[in-house]
Amino acid sequence: MILHQLKGKRSIKVSDVVRLTGFSRVYIHRFFKQLADEGLILLAGKANQAHYVLTEGRSAALVKQASLKTHRILRNRNLSEDIVLAEIKADSGIFLEIPENITAILNYAFTEILNNAIEHSRSDAIDVAMMRGAQEIRFQISDSGIGIFNNLMETRNLATELEAIQDLLKGKQTTVPEAHSGEGIFFTSKAADLLSIRSSARKLVFDNLRDDVFVRDIRPVRGTKVSFSIGMRSKRDLGAIFAKYTDESFEFSRTTVKVKLFREGVPYVSRSQARRIVSGLEKFSEIELDFEGLGTIGQGFADEIFRVWQLQHPDIRILPRNAGETILFMIRHVAPGLQLVDNLESAT
Repeated sequence: MILHQLKGKRSIKVSDVVRLTGFSRVYIHRFFKQLADEGLILLAGKANQAHYVLTEGRSAALVKQASLKTHRILRNRNLSEDIVLAEIKADSGIFLEIPENITAILNYAFTEILNNAIEHSRSDAIDVAMMRGAQEIRFQISDSGIGIFNNLMETRNLATELEAIQDLLKGKQTTVPEAHSGEGIFFTSKAADLLSIRSSARKLVFDNLRDDVFVRDIRPVRGTKVSFSIGMRSKRDLGAIFAKYTDESFEFSRTTVKVKLFREGVPYVSRSQARRIVSGLEKFSEIELDFEGLGTIGQGFADEIFRVWQLQHPDIRILPRNAGETILFMIRHVAPGLQLVDNLESAT
């Protein structure tokens, strides 16, 4: 009935359906929430001005255009950074009509920083805010957990916060080496105009507009707060940043790209590595991943490519090449419905 009413008018309120049915406001609100969770309707306005519109059509577009900031406190349980980002895109106009290079940078940076908070902070809740201004887009991700510098000190047996910062600046430090490469913050710091990390009594700032990195003493804070900003006219290119600091072998054709993954001594375990590898490959109809020489891959790496990225690009075929049984098992584990008959030169 709610959907039927919306087809005949631009918006509807909970009170409208209460008046039509005689049911309680609490009872009716459950159905609005269900439709919103399913992505069929969109909430516009707050408090007594709250109303709903269909997610498709001019009304939804106007709502998104008017909504250029979002703030949410997330419970850190079974939380997925890609789903949070998708919800922000669906509920706001922050990503509407922005340059492709800025979209790619925000996609990578936001999911990297949120994933760090989810997996490393030990915080029960994570505070996420994003805002689009006239000249830039900013996001801030905060938690009340152990704190990034304390975490590095604890897990890497370091004596001071400055030693932890020095370790972090090396580019590939992680508190969970068996599951992460530690490169997420490194590449995010290269993609930002400005990236700051506040934790304990220190603030680490990467200022790429001035080509500077510096540390400030601050009043002690609990947990970690990461702030990221990028100008709308920035010419930074994520693919170029990755290429500058990595040397994966890419072989291009008009419709297919072949990516050889193996590099001596490099374990492919993290989501950050996976996001870097598939960045910019959405223009091809096939991606051939060559696993020759690799004995295994991490679950996060496999999940990011074969579930998350594949769901976002359903028309692109990902063809594993030279994937052994251990790698095939991990791929099937994260994407059980994926057809692997195209695994080239490998037992199936």
